[in-house]
Amino acid sequence: MTRKRSKDKVARWIGARMPTREEMARNKYLKPIAHRFLSPELWRFTRRSVPRGVALGLFCGFIIPIGQIFLAAFLALPARANVPISALVTFVTNPFTFPFWAWVANRLGDFMLGIDRSVGSGVIQEQMQTEGWRSYQGVFAAVGETVFGFVILAIVTSAVGYFLSKWFWRWKVGRRRTKRLRAMERRMEERLEAQKG
Repeated sequence: MTRKRSKDKVARWIGARMPTREEMARNKYLKPIAHRFLSPELWRFTRRSVPRGVALGLFCGFIIPIGQIFLAAFLALPARANVPISALVTFVTNPFTFPFWAWVANRLGDFMLGIDRSVGSGVIQEQMQTEGWRSYQGVFAAVGETVFGFVILAIVTSAVGYFLSKWFWRWKVGRRRTKRLRAMERRMEERLEAQKG
């Protein structure tokens, strides 16, 4: 009973934050293509559209920090991805989690790029040794590493999210099918016992 209540709570929380078809159709940025958002296939939860929506939402959530919901919704059209899922998954990067993801992206970018900060020779090296230039150099290096880290996160998490959601969908459908088959077997056994008795 408590498990069902917690599932209902989660479903209500997601439903309250998920944009509706009508809300997205009224959005001023999406108005030129709003008629496409009313297509029912973009709002169905199917084994193909949900993993696409998850991958698209993760990619958009990491690739740009602002306006990712609109980008995910816009890209869901040609990808035939589930629009609500793609919009909802972008919340993986939000104002509360962004500092953490920025730190992860910076560390990942630093590791992948292995930037050597002692570059230059001659006059350029002398200029780079000044205190002002050194501070700018550190800022530019950190920004570059962070941006590169976000690109890597966008690509890797979208691929992992696609395959995990696809596996989860199959597992869930298989579990439901198994339950139905067991229930059918039980009913058949009960009928056979009733006929014998």
